[in-house]
Amino acid sequence: MNTFRPDAGAFLITASSGIGAETALRLAASGAALFFVGRNEDKCRSLAERIGQSGGSAAFFVGDLIDPQVAIAAVQDCGKRFGRIQALFNVAGISGRRFGDGPLHECTEEGWAMTITSNLTTQYRMSREVLRVMRAQEPDPVTGQRGVILNMTSILAVQPEPLHFSAIGYAAAKGGIVSMTRTAAAFYAQEGIRINAIAPGLVHTAMSARASENPEVVKFVSSKQSLVGGMIPAVDVAATACFLLSDDARSITGELLEVDAGWNLH
Repeated sequence: MNTFRPDAGAFLITASSGIGAETALRLAASGAALFFVGRNEDKCRSLAERIGQSGGSAAFFVGDLIDPQVAIAAVQDCGKRFGRIQALFNVAGISGRRFGDGPLHECTEEGWAMTITSNLTTQYRMSREVLRVMRAQEPDPVTGQRGVILNMTSILAVQPEPLHFSAIGYAAAKGGIVSMTRTAAAFYAQEGIRINAIAPGLVHTAMSARASENPEVVKFVSSKQSLVGGMIPAVDVAATACFLLSDDARSITGELLEVDAGWNLH
């Protein structure tokens, strides 16, 4: 497990459950200071308590990142509490199907707008605010760098699956995250800021509940993600995230790492 220095600054995560929570717990166990943003105060408080019980340090901000002001307020709060922001992990996102996302000819205006805003625009806003802080920070004395950003995308951004997972808004949003990551990484590398993306396959989280309850989808995923024989445990993605956020990955930027249990091989 990677070791993180408490004096390096806070690790800001935009989630209080699923992959975000698992990543926070692993980071805290390794000595990192945690600050996370979530919509549900009870979930935020529960995660903070779990981190505290394990001897870690955590604070949180309650708000919906769809609101443009939440990113600004959350980053300001994180800065005031911890002084330095070492890393941002953009995790928050949704499936837009209940709003009308789907195949291109069926996707509704609401489905498109909500899915793009929730998955792509929220990451843009958080990254923008954090970059403004990181650029003003002195380089870390150990790495010589000013910070790290890790963005959550999806295997569906680069490996489409038309039978069970054809949602154009979701694919467009996740593809936009890949492009945003690489473009920003090229620009900010000269300032000592690393930016990468992680593309999981179908992970066992609350967001995948619909798929996990469909026997046909479960059978398909068991074959598609043959390395684990089904949905990927959230802890597996969290472990990869921790590596990319750690000093061990200090020479990696502009990369898309697929954690898909073999999805892209079939």
